[in-house]
Amino acid sequence: MPEEARALPVVEVLGGLSEALAARGSAILVAPPGAGKTTVVPIHLLKSGAAARIVLIEPRRLAARAAARRMAALLGEEVGETVGWRMRLDTRISKKTRIEVVTEGVFTRMILDDPELAGVDTVIFDEFHERSLDADFGLALAIDVAAALRDDLKLLVMSATLDGARVAALLGDAPVVESRGRAFPVTIVHRERPGTVTVEDAAASAVRAALGEETGSILVFLPGQKEIRRVAERLEPILPESVMLAPLYGALDAAEQDRAVRPAPRGIRKVVLATDIAETSLTIEGVRVVVDSGMKRRPVFEPETGLTRLETVRVSRASADQRAGRAGRTEPGVAIRLWRAEQTAALEAFDEPEILATDLSGLILDSAAWGVGDLGQLALLDRPRPVAVGEAQKLLAELGALDAAGRLTPAGEAMRKLPLPPRLAHMVAAADPEDTATAADLAVLLTERGLGGTDVDLEDRLRRLRTGRDPRSKAALVLARRIAAISRSAARAHEAGSAEWPTGGDVGAILALGFPDRVAFRQGQPGQFTLANGRGGQIEAAAALSNARVLVVAEIQGSAAAGRIVSAATLGKAALDRILSARGDAEEVVAFVAEARAVRAWRMTKFGKAVVERVPMPLPRDERTAAALAEGIRRTGLSRLNFGKDGDRLLARLRFLARAYGPPWPDLGEEALAEIASEWLLPYAPGASSLDDLTGDKLIAALKGLVPPQFQGRLEELAPGHYDAPSGSRVPIRYDEDQPVLAIRVQELFGLSDHPAIADGRLPLTLELLSPAHRPIQITKDLPGFWQGSWADVRADLRGRYPKHEWPEDPAAAKATARAKPRR
Repeated sequence: MPEEARALPVVEVLGGLSEALAARGSAILVAPPGAGKTTVVPIHLLKSGAAARIVLIEPRRLAARAAARRMAALLGEEVGETVGWRMRLDTRISKKTRIEVVTEGVFTRMILDDPELAGVDTVIFDEFHERSLDADFGLALAIDVAAALRDDLKLLVMSATLDGARVAALLGDAPVVESRGRAFPVTIVHRERPGTVTVEDAAASAVRAALGEETGSILVFLPGQKEIRRVAERLEPILPESVMLAPLYGALDAAEQDRAVRPAPRGIRKVVLATDIAETSLTIEGVRVVVDSGMKRRPVFEPETGLTRLETVRVSRASADQRAGRAGRTEPGVAIRLWRAEQTAALEAFDEPEILATDLSGLILDSAAWGVGDLGQLALLDRPRPVAVGEAQKLLAELGALDAAGRLTPAGEAMRKLPLPPRLAHMVAAADPEDTATAADLAVLLTERGLGGTDVDLEDRLRRLRTGRDPRSKAALVLARRIAAISRSAARAHEAGSAEWPTGGDVGAILALGFPDRVAFRQGQPGQFTLANGRGGQIEAAAALSNARVLVVAEIQGSAAAGRIVSAATLGKAALDRILSARGDAEEVVAFVAEARAVRAWRMTKFGKAVVERVPMPLPRDERTAAALAEGIRRTGLSRLNFGKDGDRLLARLRFLARAYGPPWPDLGEEALAEIASEWLLPYAPGASSLDDLTGDKLIAALKGLVPPQFQGRLEELAPGHYDAPSGSRVPIRYDEDQPVLAIRVQELFGLSDHPAIADGRLPLTLELLSPAHRPIQITKDLPGFWQGSWADVRADLRGRYPKHEWPEDPAAAKATARAKPRR
């Protein structure tokens, strides 16, 4: 063991760890930051003879490079000798390499391509607490291999903050070894950020204060690139020459990331503005002050919409502790938290595992290649949501990667050979042979954030990538050439067939092979698009692509109704025609248009759920027009029909009879009649195609058709429209209440000793007795009782107010009249 490493705390447990691995074949090492587990444990296993060739898995490229460099330095060597790395866009290994540091995605592909892991005797999963999808899946595959193919394969899971018992159970009750850390004391300071102050302003203010109050370099944790840029804009004008700003996030090239991590020049203080990439796995030399915004950006995949939404959320307590620990790696430090102390207790204990919040299509495809159709057969710590699994299977079936039984198709086999997500793998594998290189360039561009710039227009970014002279662009193009070669070879080997449509050099047509559900058509205003999956998407109206007629969207974020299009390419007319020929749907549509109050017909071309073209056509003379009109009535309701005064009264009378008699009268409520308009209304209006065609006489005839046969011809008898008063007047009866109402002047009922009734005498009318001036004076359902009772008091009042009228003492014996008494 190199002398420099002997003082690290993890050395104390190396013997027990070696014994556990030798006896059980697997173990869990829980060690706080600074214990030295990442670099010391692999070297110890190699030098002690416990392992001959080790694969060390790191969560990200930055951590992998840092770990490999540190181990190589401890051994007094260069990277690529005993210790090397293998990652996307960058590999440094040789025949002498015995410790290979790889990223999680690279390991997953290694084990899928070589299930026996030939030559490897120990696999170490570092920083497993981050719980990425690749780490969970890679561990599940390694457990499978150790159980079925390689009983000599040793598995070690290492973490700083981890529920060791759960992982131990997953590994067959593997022993848990714990090490103390070498963290120096860290003083926690809270500076609450008021709700009116932005994260950027609060962070910049805290940095300015820390530069004046503390010594050493400063590490600032911010949610994302946007906040990093804004904090830099606030600090750059005021920082002295002795302070260096260094951004640190995933999209930076390796040189810029290394600049942020390496020690600052003598006499220079460094302010590192970082995302959560700097939480674990590496030490940034010279940092003794941490400023923690308490926020992080988290991608959340919504399987119901197929969209990924970026959420800015509070960090977990575990992440907050990890961030604070960065200040005490090399000397006592200070962690400044931009929130109140009591808010820490309200934070979630751990971050949500990625398997519960990401697109699972890659996991499902790789599982099928492994021979597993049910994820329940894998040793996973957490089970993914069934809806996310279902949506992933649906996408893979649409891409032709899985058959109906969930098995890999030849196309799926060809896709699996490519180190790409399923959509992009299908795009490369299915492109025209002469477009394979362009498809590969495009795939690498989409998987490596920041390549070719950040413009929405992918064609523009592709041009920038191909003309770029920076090392990252050159490395990306080398990888693209390799992917294109693999694709050509896989297509020949698996006879995967050709694309659904010729791509013909059109970038949009190539992109559509991977994103057929995201072909987007402009609707109305510039920048407003509808995707083939039915979702909405938008681009700023000032952007060049906002006026495009058709786009293919590679990345969209936000809500389903109006997601923000992040990257897309235009689709030319010739390419669109080829795609529509292969997958478009043409149909005649007959539908009711509420604004026109009428049925209209179109010849419609659709791609998925999006309408590409709609051409008006004459209305067909068949049942489709009647059905569309009936559907329009059902949706808009009876209130849009013009029954007229007579029709409204008739409908009220029929509803009264339905209430009074019950079955066999049908339900004549508004919703019920609208629902069955095709049955009772349209037979009386043959050829009608608009609401205006349904005139009052047709509506009245249709309503009368609703009368049950045994009541036909008796409508006036059962529910008359008028009451023939003793005075000779025909007074309308209202049927808009639960009880029919007769509003009539009281003297028109003189001489009547029985109470008026309808419906075979079963239902007395509610009498609303009026004065000569048509003002209510009494409401009664017992006219004889009224004559004999309260009439005397009412009569006295009426005689005073209306002296010209006759007000007899015995109205039941008087003569009815509609007039005042004659003048003398």
